[in-house]
Amino acid sequence: MARISASRQNAFAKLRNQLLDRQRLLRRTLRDDLHGLGEYHIARNSDLLDAAADTISDAVNTGLIRNETEELSAIADAIDRIDAGDYGTCQCGKSIPLQRLRAVPYATDCIDCRRAAESRLGGLVGSWSPTHPPQTAV
Repeated sequence: MARISASRQNAFAKLRNQLLDRQRLLRRTLRDDLHGLGEYHIARNSDLLDAAADTISDAVNTGLIRNETEELSAIADAIDRIDAGDYGTCQCGKSIPLQRLRAVPYATDCIDCRRAAESRLGGLVGSWSPTHPPQTAV
């Protein structure tokens, strides 16, 4: 394993704290989302529109729960990598730039490997934005 500079180690320690803060926040949010999903929505006097709105709300909550769970898993993996001394290194062996880790603290790949993965999958990996949604293959 390559020697990590003191400044990079300090940056990793700060990122670890940020990951722990985000993990705590996500756990609270997930608990609230799960509670909201478990609520009984349809009262005896509810109409069909209320039932449809509740169904849509549950679908949105389910999607949020899935995303929060995936992010929690990625955060836990990142914390484990920091603790094991494997954090900040791509599978290709390159160091992941601190700028990328600060933007996505649970990133597991360098920019070149991420771009290659997106290229192989037609740009669908991590490329969504409100102004340029991913295109699906026909």
